[in-house]
Amino acid sequence: MLLGEQEQLLSYNGEVLVFQLSKPKHVEGAADKTMNLCVRRMAFNRDTKVFVQKSSGAFSMHASHSKIEMICCNCTTDSRTGIILPCILMKKKKRNNVKYILLLLHSSNQFEQSFHFKLDYELKEDIRLFAGPSVLWRHANKLFYISSNTCTVQSAPLQLSSVVWTGEIVGEGTVVLGIRTACLPESEDADEFSISDRAIWGSEFFGYAIQTQKMLTGTCFMPHAYSRVVSSVYVCKSERLKKQLRISLVAITHKNQLIWFQNGLPKGVCELPFEKPCSVKTAVTSSNDLLFIVSFASGNSCVVQRRDSLQVASRCQKVKCVLVDDFIGSGSEQLLLLFKDDSNTDVLNTFKITDLGGVDFASGINYKHDVPATEGLQENGLLTIQALETRLQAGFTSVRELQQHLELQKRVILESCRALIDLVEERTHILPKAEEEGLVSLWDDVENPPHSLSEETPLASKIPEHFTEKLWQRVVGDSFVVGVKLTESFHWSLNDVSLSLVMDQDSSSISPIIKCQSKIIKLNKAFSALAVSSCQIEPPPKKIKFDLRSKDDLKKEFPKRPSGVHLDGAKTVIAVTSLSPLLAFHRVCCAVLLHARRRKHRSDGLQESKQVTVLCGKLLLSMEDISNGRFSVKMLRDNSYCTGAMEDILAVLATAVRFSFQIMSSDCTLTPVNSWLLGEMECTPFKECHDNIFCHKAGNVYGTVFNWSLKNPFEGVLTIFCRNLTVVFQCLHSLTRVLPPSCRVKLLRSGRKSVLNEQLALALEKEMLTLKSSFFSKESKAENSLTWGNEAGKKMDNDPLASLLDTEEGVQQFRKKLQNEREESVLSMNQTMNGALYQKIALKIAEAQLSSDMIVWRLSKS
Repeated sequence: MLLGEQEQLLSYNGEVLVFQLSKPKHVEGAADKTMNLCVRRMAFNRDTKVFVQKSSGAFSMHASHSKIEMICCNCTTDSRTGIILPCILMKKKKRNNVKYILLLLHSSNQFEQSFHFKLDYELKEDIRLFAGPSVLWRHANKLFYISSNTCTVQSAPLQLSSVVWTGEIVGEGTVVLGIRTACLPESEDADEFSISDRAIWGSEFFGYAIQTQKMLTGTCFMPHAYSRVVSSVYVCKSERLKKQLRISLVAITHKNQLIWFQNGLPKGVCELPFEKPCSVKTAVTSSNDLLFIVSFASGNSCVVQRRDSLQVASRCQKVKCVLVDDFIGSGSEQLLLLFKDDSNTDVLNTFKITDLGGVDFASGINYKHDVPATEGLQENGLLTIQALETRLQAGFTSVRELQQHLELQKRVILESCRALIDLVEERTHILPKAEEEGLVSLWDDVENPPHSLSEETPLASKIPEHFTEKLWQRVVGDSFVVGVKLTESFHWSLNDVSLSLVMDQDSSSISPIIKCQSKIIKLNKAFSALAVSSCQIEPPPKKIKFDLRSKDDLKKEFPKRPSGVHLDGAKTVIAVTSLSPLLAFHRVCCAVLLHARRRKHRSDGLQESKQVTVLCGKLLLSMEDISNGRFSVKMLRDNSYCTGAMEDILAVLATAVRFSFQIMSSDCTLTPVNSWLLGEMECTPFKECHDNIFCHKAGNVYGTVFNWSLKNPFEGVLTIFCRNLTVVFQCLHSLTRVLPPSCRVKLLRSGRKSVLNEQLALALEKEMLTLKSSFFSKESKAENSLTWGNEAGKKMDNDPLASLLDTEEGVQQFRKKLQNEREESVLSMNQTMNGALYQKIALKIAEAQLSSDMIVWRLSKS
């Protein structure tokens, strides 16, 4: 290389272009009036593992009394053909006159002068080459540009302090992203957060579209707060969704950080290993990894990998240049690191090609003399890595498909909730088409399906207009209690009654259904431990379609709508839910839905039931009401009674945890229990129901409700309704101190055996009637289908058997009779049934058997 020579490197279509500016060799005494711009096309040879020259070219410029320099080079689009070509910006300075020339390099190694322009100053700040080809620069805080189409220097009507990126944005053309002093708008329509952001930091980002001369909002790139620290940006992706510009970019800062931004918000940050980062570019490897290559002013570089988070994957020192292209022809990008080497005159002699994966070539290694086994091991390792990457990619695909399925499932559930609300409020609900939701219908389009919602309408229309006496709500601790008191005539015809709470808030991100536990409470003079009935859990071996849960299970898992256990005389249905999640909405309006199976008497004396859902009303709950104690429970002590509204008593019982204990004594009566309740526990009976007593004792036990029922002087059942287990242990500890030592206290887990036996008898009777009605329904249809055979058989039975066998005709008639009977037998054994009818019968039988099975299981646990 000759003295005074300059050099620039550029990657293009997998090749390395080496531009060199030098004086030609000349004869002594001859005047030196020209400069040569030479280019060498270098390609990597995978066999020899070195770069070899493919071709070369040169461009001569007159240099009399002028100084010629290379400013920068880049690959840009030629607007005439749309082809991306290498271009290089040259400077020719003669005294105070500066001339700039932009050259294009074609595939034939011929240089073409695209345009030139003259300035009275030198380009020093933010020089960029972009599509056209065009040149952009900053001078005296102003933006200037010139293109091959106009060949005229133009200026943008704005002031700026720096340019951090220039490139193409979808729908906007060439865009310049820069930083300028904050300009606070005077209009009231401006974004308040953006104004305050710019006012604090004193600077702001802005985008300027050169073709349309249009300003873009800087916050769609990055928050203005980063304008004081960002030095360079690379836009990775830009797209428009619903007229909104969405941009993904990476930026480097003066604080030695690399930050990933998505849609104007920071999504990740990485501390860089060196100081003074100056540029960043990207590469996509064969494993679809996105790499960020950061170059530093000190000659160092590092590679940051983006997977779950931004992490420094590699770092190098004494790097002269980093190029990105497909140098080995594998179809993906690699990094070419060219190292500084003072002992070598050719810059491509000391290099490294890598993608931080299976590709790794470096200069100075004699690959020809490698042991073949080593090559085999390297190849096997590469194949193993590729196989593992394929499996990992398949796993990621499965996770994405699962996430899409869950999102679709959530949309279907929300749409079902809206349909339920519209149904009970008698509004027409229009379901979205399956194609719009990305679904495929699995059913044929039938105008009148055999079992549709239209069959339920006549039953629903027979519900009386005033079926509820009262709808009320209470707040007990962290529980929200809703009660519905049914009319006397209505509740007697219902089974499996429960409530659902549905929010009116229109939100696409959360389910409007509020999880709650339904209970049926009966208060009368003969109040017993079974008066508060919650849903029982199912036996573990059974797999049933019903969702029956106990209080313990409700704490462990999300409950579906439970079915309340029907009790004769039950009038009030209660739903209990957690209050804390509702307070997040500050003000909640929810609809109260009643679910039940309504009994209907048939003409044959049997019963059938159908599911009904009706709207009981709407409730409003706000933070202000809770703060004012509007729905709080009020239990006051009035002489020897506890005065409280019936709704307050029901709310306390519904939110409490119930424990029943059987107390037995063999040698003394149980009178100390009454004395303990009225004395030490400071209990007073409710005025509304005397058998229930309320504890006024200060401390944790305050608010506990007791029910003491004596079976005989030596045996009784004590039922405790309390907030938690701690209160139960405190009560038992206090009780055992007053009871005689011979007393035995036993926990009753599922209720009394006498009551369960009665329930089992009723359940078995219902199961038998269900089987009988289903059987007779099937037999009646079978008999109708076989009438023709029976009539023929009756005619044959009247003839004497002996007379038939005497003649040949009689034998033929006898054979025909046997054949008819055989056909009738086959028909009776292979009767077909409509699918909808079979499903209906099977569901009824399963419901009946489930009820009896559960009672048997509860008996085994008691």
